[in-house]
Formats: sequence, C-alpha cells, structure tokens
Amino acid sequence: MKRFGDFFSEARTSQAAERAKKLGLKGDGHGAWYDRGGELIAKTEKGDLKFFTKGQKPGKDEPNPKKPKVEPIKKPKVKTTTVTGKSVSDAASPEGQKASSKGEDESKKRTSDALTVVFGRFNPPTTGHKKLLDMAKNISGGDDLRIFPSRSNDPKKNPLDPGTKIKFMKKMFPEFEENIVNDGDMKTIFNVLTTASEEGYKEVKIVVGSDRLSEFKNLATKYNGELYNFDMIDVLPAGERDSDAEGVEGMSASKLRKAAKEDDFEGFKKGIPSSLEKNEVNNLFNAVKKAMGMEVKESYSLWEIAPRYDYTGLREKYYNKEIFKRGDIVESLTTGLVGEVIRRGANHLICVTKEGYMFKSWIKDVTEAYTEKKMDKEERLPGKPNTLVGTKGYLKYATKMVPGSSYGKEFINKYKAKK
Repeated sequence: MKRFGDFFSEARTSQAAERAKKLGLKGDGHGAWYDRGGELIAKTEKGDLKFFTKGQKPGKDEPNPKKPKVEPIKKPKVKTTTVTGKSVSDAASPEGQKASSKGEDESKKRTSDALTVVFGRFNPPTTGHKKLLDMAKNISGGDDLRIFPSRSNDPKKNPLDPGTKIKFMKKMFPEFEENIVNDGDMKTIFNVLTTASEEGYKEVKIVVGSDRLSEFKNLATKYNGELYNFDMIDVLPAGERDSDAEGVEGMSASKLRKAAKEDDFEGFKKGIPSSLEKNEVNNLFNAVKKAMGMEVKESYSLWEIAPRYDYTGLREKYYNKEIFKRGDIVESLTTGLVGEVIRRGANHLICVTKEGYMFKSWIKDVTEAYTEKKMDKEERLPGKPNTLVGTKGYLKYATKMVPGSSYGKEFINKYKAKK
C-alpha cells in the first residue's frame, strides 16, 4: 500500500518530467534526461529536475544509464544570458557581409553559431521596415539573418493575411527575399527562439524598433534556460522612431492603414519603397482596403485600425470597459503571444497564455484574438469563409454548401413570396 507521502513524490516527479519535455529533453525511463546530442543534461532527484552546471562531468560522478538513440544535433550547454542593449552604431559594419545565393530551403539551414532575428507585423510593409531590415543586416555582420513576419490576421490592425503580406515583402525588399521566412509554426517570438535553440544556435540577436525594446528584452531573456538555451541573447534597437516626423523616420504601418481607410492613395504611396512598381503599389493599396472591409458595409473606427492616431478613442473605450475586459482573450501585436487578460492597468494589460506564461502589453499593442467563441459569423474575414471547426460560423458555412440544407431552406422560406 502506498504511503501518503508517496502521492506528493509522484506529483513532483510528474512535474519534473513535464518540464524536461518542454525543454526538448529525452528521458531514459530511469530519471536521466538527455539533449538531442545524447548528452546528459539533468536528472530527476526527489521529484525535482536537477541540472548539471557547466563544470560538471556527469559521466564520472553519476551512474551510467543507457543513453537513448538520438540524432546528433549540437546544442549549447551554457544557460547564462547577457543583454547589452547597445545602440545600432555599435554594431558590426556591413562591409564583408556575405551575399545570400541559397535557395529558400537552403536559407533555413544554420551556417553560423549566431543568428540575427527580426520578428514583426509588417502590416503593411513600409519604407520604415526597409530601414529596420537594413539595420538588421548590418548588425548580423555576415551571420545568419532570418526575418519572421507575424501570422496575425484581422481586418483592423493586421488586414493582410501572411501569404499576401510576404508576397509583397519579397517584391518590396528583393535583397532580403531569401531571409524572409514563411512558416505557419512561427506564430510567436517563443516559437522562433525555441526553434533556433533546437537548431544549435549559441547566440541570438533580436532587432526591434526602439518602442518595442523593453518588451522584447523582458520576454526573450526571462525564459532563457527554460524554453530555450543560448549563451547570449542580445536585444538591439533599430534606431529611434518618431511617429510625427516626415519621411522614413516617421513612417509606420499605422499611417498606411490610416491612408487606406481615408482612400488616400498619394499618402499611402509615400510610405512604400521605390523598389515596388507603381501597379504593385496600387495592388497593395487595394489589398489593404479590401481586407479592412472598405468595400463592404462594415468598416472600422480609426482607434481600431491605427490606435496611435486616435489614442483618445481607444482609451475611452478601454476606460468604459467596452474592450479588453478581464477574461478576454487578446493577442500581443508585438510578440504574437495569445493569452487571457488577468489584470487591467491604467494603460496596459497583464495576460497569461494557456501554457501559463505571463506577459504585459500596452493597450495600443493588443487586439482581440479570434477565438472560437467569437467566430459566429459565416465569414472569418470579408470574402474568406469561416473554416474553424466547432464554431457556429463554420456550421453555417458548411450547411450552406450542402444542397437541401436546413439553413438554406430557412433563408429561402423567409423570403419566398406569399401566394
């Protein structure tokens, strides 16, 4: 018969195993945990996960359990983190950087121990983003560079779907075509960093706008050693940005969404790099307008589309608790994290993901997540059917597509002429 204390011991052991699996470690069934290179990283002792420090040699002092067969992928052992926050002027010179000549598949392979990452919304891409990418290339110093457009998509702040957005980005920034990654699994900065760690990168530099610096520093470094393992994580600003300035320094996607809402093509065109041909600029303009619902009855207020240009409207809605209430599911437009609102600050939210990770976002940098309970409409976005299985909207869409469906009959009977 089990003793009462055995239940607590088993619970702790289960938690240790769950944590080890989150870190990508593989167990041998006897409490030992190995990385993908087959090296002993940790052991379960008294229900806790005990990690070996850099100077230890587990093979000498510990029993020699049988190692599982795994693919030899080198991973860093050190878990220390440093954040310099140095300015772009301190970064490496672009001279001597390697020109990429690899295909799309080849460009995803690791060719160095250091990776420079850009993670952004690019909705739509602008001349300001061109400056960001040039800075990232400068900072990479010839090491691997990957650009991850976010997967967020909604008709207000993220009107372009990922495929459309990336198509225009590759035309707009042809020199970065091979660096732009179109991967549906890279939804958050955590996904990006976890994958980079699994691929064996030892150092990561994350290049962000100056207004995103603090948030990325906090999140990226907080979970180093838990979700991923790097010798160094460096979060760098891509120069200062002044939303009131003219030209590239003041250009933003918010301004272009505002121009699209006001049907201002000339204003929209000012924010597009000259590398994009005029007909393509017009196509992008129309794509943004259509995705924002400009061609249908439903349209959105300025605070929903570009909140930085109507912060008063956004703040009023928030103060009156019409948006972002406790329990609502929201998405961070900066990091892509989706979580439940657990606390409402004066101008920020504290949220927690379903995995239990906490994050903070300004109210201007979040949007309502499109969860199943909100998807009652037949169309997810204008012109795009709702295909989220289990929602009322999908039921309406699927039923309508079936000849003789009750939903279709109800519609016909409702408007059938009376005899």
